[in-house]
Amino acid sequence: MPHTPEPDEGDDLDLTPAPKPVHYAEQALLGALLLEPTRLSDTEPLIAQHFDSHTHAALFTAIRTLPPPDPADHAKDTAWLNAVLDHARPNAPGLNASYIHALIQFCPQPKHAAAYARMIRAENARRILRGHAERLASTAADPGLPHSAAATLGMADDIGRVLDALAEQFAPHPGSFPRTPLPAEDLRQADEEDLDEERLLLATATAYPAEVQLMRWLTEADFLLPLHATLWQSITTLVRRGDMVDPITVLGEAQYRGLLTGCLTPWDLLALVSTPAGSPEYWGEKILKRALLARAQTVAARITAYTDDLANTPHQLITGSRRALADLNSIRTRWNRATAPAASAPARSAPWPRAGPPHRPTVTATRARR
Repeated sequence: MPHTPEPDEGDDLDLTPAPKPVHYAEQALLGALLLEPTRLSDTEPLIAQHFDSHTHAALFTAIRTLPPPDPADHAKDTAWLNAVLDHARPNAPGLNASYIHALIQFCPQPKHAAAYARMIRAENARRILRGHAERLASTAADPGLPHSAAATLGMADDIGRVLDALAEQFAPHPGSFPRTPLPAEDLRQADEEDLDEERLLLATATAYPAEVQLMRWLTEADFLLPLHATLWQSITTLVRRGDMVDPITVLGEAQYRGLLTGCLTPWDLLALVSTPAGSPEYWGEKILKRALLARAQTVAARITAYTDDLANTPHQLITGSRRALADLNSIRTRWNRATAPAASAPARSAPWPRAGPPHRPTVTATRARR
């Protein structure tokens, strides 16, 4: 099959990446329609926006816009082809007559126009999904958004709607889960402010354990530092057993969990849980929000990996992306519980007398509610 150049292709061919399969599907489809315009009905529901090439989209628009020629007349002259070229050229200045005729020569079988159209729609679905994943990642990583959690979850909802629409267009098939190797999950980077918030939660939860009863929406996996995660588990274990909670009892539980080492002495641990500020709920929400945004970025990376793997069919993209979104929805459920208006807050008792050494100055905050 002869090579069909792009209309503006020059001498820098070796510097450009090799075209993807959809490029040749677009050329084959346009060749089929230019040769046999009656095949246009076989391409439904294809539209110009489904094309990857702007030039090809302009040609397809011209073919759809102009009345089809009489087959007998079309076999004898190029009047209709010239009209298509004139209609498309304002939107594709590089287009020329030689490219029109090259497309016709390139098409293997005009009767396969429907198959070419399906290939084009499938690659458009890949591009749309990749674009939504990129917007999800950028939204979750934007520190300037005033309501970043809500905006991020809104982007995830958009992906869900796109997947529902695509599922109606592409039939499922066996072996539908993608086999794409997933990218390694990025280690969450923690600055000193992030770690201070975790320390403040641990100290405040120790001082006000009654409020921890209402915080089942926060888990160890939400913490950045493994030490803090295990200490949170120690505190919640004491609370759920109905045991007394203060810095000393937390120290005892931490001992049983193997936290006391040469790097962390009992004195250090007492200092860590002895300076409360604000409320456990306030700090817990900040920690959960950070975990939600990190999870959204991980989900976006997974979906992007699926779309970058050309071996994945549209249905595999749909299945894999839905599985990825389910991981985000699990933390979304906990976020909704955390931020739902509370019916009534538990009566706060005075904190236990401070035990342990003075703690270094740290970030403080007054009780805040959303």
